[in-house]
Amino acid sequence: MSSIQSQLEWANPEYVTTVVGVLAAAGLVFYSSISNTGPTVDEILFVLLGLTIPMTIAHQVARRWK
Repeated sequence: MSSIQSQLEWANPEYVTTVVGVLAAAGLVFYSSISNTGPTVDEILFVLLGLTIPMTIAHQVARRWK
């Protein structure tokens, strides 16, 4: 039971990464919904970087903080 409890900590780097990724994706979906243009190569790269950079930063911060 304690191993399950240790995996559910809010400071777990994988948990923090997932939460930040979901929030970043939601922000990009919101931006896409108010934008009137179709996706271009630059926009696709922006989306990929907009998701992976915050997730990577959050993972590293949570890993060092723990």
